Amino acid sequence: MTPGELRQVPVGDLLFDVRVAGPADGEAIVLLHGFPETSASWDAVAPRLVEAGYRVVAPDQRGYSPGARPADVSAYTTDQLAGDVVGLADALGLERFHLVGHDWGAAVAWATAAWHPERLVSLTALSVPHLVAYNAALRSDPEAQQKGSYIRLLRQEGKAEEALLEDDARRLRAMYEGVVPAVQVDAYVRHLQQPGALTAALAWYRAMTPALAELPAVEVPTTYLWSDGDMAIARAGADACHEHVHADFTYVVLEGVSHWIPEEAPDVVTEHVLARVRSTA
Repeated sequence: MTPGELRQVPVGDLLFDVRVAGPADGEAIVLLHGFPETSASWDAVAPRLVEAGYRVVAPDQRGYSPGARPADVSAYTTDQLAGDVVGLADALGLERFHLVGHDWGAAVAWATAAWHPERLVSLTALSVPHLVAYNAALRSDPEAQQKGSYIRLLRQEGKAEEALLEDDARRLRAMYEGVVPAVQVDAYVRHLQQPGALTAALAWYRAMTPALAELPAVEVPTTYLWSDGDMAIARAGADACHEHVHADFTYVVLEGVSHWIPEEAPDVVTEHVLARVRSTA
């Protein structure tokens, strides 16, 4: 993500690593990464947004930033993750901003839009649909249940860490399906091999509660991108996403694209983020 700078931004007792690029007076677009990645997942998207004149903010989120890595699982509930987004915006002087999220970053983006709508100008979510739609699909759709079965492993403390990190993180590397460049995969793996880093990232799963299935509808202009090659998210939840957005809504299906949308299809992501951002001007 260049040009730009890496800042350490305090939010309460936590210190976040945040990549900031683009003109200081540009409209702000905040990019939230997913699991098991970092803000580097936006490296192919962010420069395109900067070139279009926007200020881009991409944090390593709670658990991923070494200075924002609490030990207790209870510190990783989704309401706190959404609070981090607002806290970072406050610390950077962003009264209102456009929010983009992929995977877990999308889940946090949905929650931020639902609970803090006054702070957002627009929302673009990649892969994960509104959490009510996602959870409804998990309850009733066999494909969604099969694709979401990995969550049971990730919630098992110790067992998940061992399975993902053994043999030089062979299973962790396999998640990227040969889509993400090896040098970037190596960087993700090195980051999660830091002491406590993977456990902190997995705490997002372990802190989930049934309340996420009751997330309010979003009333922010929204674009949702789902890819038909997604190994984690089934179509049933994606198709139902619109039911939980009470505002202008665009649903885009990316054919032949894997779960790793920001890395595999940065031009398409940029196109739709810019379309959504410009639609609010």
